[in-house]
Amino acid sequence: MAVSLVDFLYYLVSSKLLAFTVLLTLGVVLVNGWTDAPNAIATCISTGSMPPRAAITMAAVFNFLGVVIMTALNSTVAQTIYKMVDFGEESHIALIAQCAALFAIVLWATAAWWFAIPTSESHALIAGITGAAIAVQGGISGINPAEWVKVLYGLGLSATMGFSLGWLALKVVERIFSGCDQQEVSRVFKKAQILGGAGMAFMHGAQDGQKFIAIFMLGFFLAQGQNATQFHVPLWLMILCSVVMALGTSIGGMRIIKSVGMDMVRLDKPQGFAADLAAIVCLLMASIAGIPVSTTHTKTTAIMGVGAANRLSSVNWRIVRHMVLAWILTFPGCGLIGYFMAKLFLAAF
Repeated sequence: MAVSLVDFLYYLVSSKLLAFTVLLTLGVVLVNGWTDAPNAIATCISTGSMPPRAAITMAAVFNFLGVVIMTALNSTVAQTIYKMVDFGEESHIALIAQCAALFAIVLWATAAWWFAIPTSESHALIAGITGAAIAVQGGISGINPAEWVKVLYGLGLSATMGFSLGWLALKVVERIFSGCDQQEVSRVFKKAQILGGAGMAFMHGAQDGQKFIAIFMLGFFLAQGQNATQFHVPLWLMILCSVVMALGTSIGGMRIIKSVGMDMVRLDKPQGFAADLAAIVCLLMASIAGIPVSTTHTKTTAIMGVGAANRLSSVNWRIVRHMVLAWILTFPGCGLIGYFMAKLFLAAF
């Protein structure tokens, strides 16, 4: 099912609740760019391969390309998120529940940013809408287990494969370039890091862009009282999500970049490239398979794997513990916020 920009604007003007839903959705996309997208370019900035402003501009461009190209080739990640929960047949109640879930995501992500913890907005999104669906349906009947299990697959994939590929990538790089002039190696990997940062930004758009597009489309169809099983992602929506995500990266990214790319592990240029390469491979495999994974988890575990391949003591395990604790708490924490926000919103509206 396709949605034209003209149709969207018509319904946006005629429905205040849809307008509020769209505003909240764009707010979540902004927060994603603010707190999640910086992970893609953390290593190329921390190693000095690119200045922050140029890296952010590059991330904005390749985020957009990732959304457009991967969605055109394979939109199964968006379809998975779209079908994950059921807010019920009453469109007014369903939209209120979705608004509550989005509000919960913004609260959770902002708190994580304040403490410079790179939590996953992907998992916050899934937890928020799940909690709201449980509140509306009065139980777990609003959850689609066939789609939800893909999240568990993605969680295992991003953690284990990110770490192991990071470890392996660094070992391969060191073996290939052992005995080479270190200044020349540094120059080669400075350029390679730019490609790695571009690739990571592309895959971030491919994964996270599709997730929020799905929420956008869900809100639109709920406002019309429709229950579309399949939908076509319009180009105007890809552009809108990409621009808002890029704006978020430009206004708040450095706090997360410092935590991931500087404080957790001190990387040189070959190590930074190895982390980017490992994360790109993992994200690409997940996107092709239609599995929603966290770009935050994938990139940070790849960096941990690279650091551990060098020596275990090079990783700041105190920061790792804080990150892992935040990841563990995201599902129950944001799920509970989504649940109680849905109850509150339904009582108020």
